[in-house]
Amino acid sequence: MRGSFELGVEAVSLYDNARDAVRSMYDVRIDTPPVLDTAHYFPAAREFVAKWQDIRREALDVRRDLASVPRFHDIMKEQADISANDGRDWRMFMMRVYGVDVAQNLARCPTIAALIEDRPEVMSCVFSFLAPGKHVPKHRGPFRGILRFHLMLTMPRTPAGDVAAVLEIDGKPYRLADGECLLWDDTFPHEVWNNSEEIRIALLLDVWRPEMPYDMELLSRLVVGAVRLGMRWNGVSYSG
Repeated sequence: MRGSFELGVEAVSLYDNARDAVRSMYDVRIDTPPVLDTAHYFPAAREFVAKWQDIRREALDVRRDLASVPRFHDIMKEQADISANDGRDWRMFMMRVYGVDVAQNLARCPTIAALIEDRPEVMSCVFSFLAPGKHVPKHRGPFRGILRFHLMLTMPRTPAGDVAAVLEIDGKPYRLADGECLLWDDTFPHEVWNNSEEIRIALLLDVWRPEMPYDMELLSRLVVGAVRLGMRWNGVSYSG
């Protein structure tokens, strides 16, 4: 009988192969740049930006009990290579996961709950807590059916007052100050550094990509359905 480690390696390998196969299909059919026009692709972004200080207050309240918030690789063991790579935490407070609301977590964040309530295009909604000194190594997201909206809530500063955390997308660095946002395609290679002694907090939304070719729209719905099925099968808890 094979051990759990061997089975775990096989599961990760299966995930990697499936991800690469799906990604290659999108690469052929969808050709857009790494960073996209927020007003065109996610016009609701302005409402999140307008409420960023209220959202930050809710994130800071969650941070008071940060030890109870799962690390990314606690939720998805397949992500251990980017989440558990350096012994520094990357914790995720999930409020919506691929269209499924996490009611217990949303109850703690009424501003977020109101903003996403009637927005089915917001597929996932997460507070991301990046530990001091954390480096998320270069990687790519699984498929282009969704876009990543990044709203900075607490950006650490260097002693000189500069932005201390860097998000690099396709070789270009982005430094977001508090209240600033970015809409981007996470299937492009990207990595993150928190070069500070403070936690960096961001709101991350996965947003349904508009204007996809019909076949890619259908494939995206199949991928999301498969993810939801896997969530139910694995019975992972997203509550913090």
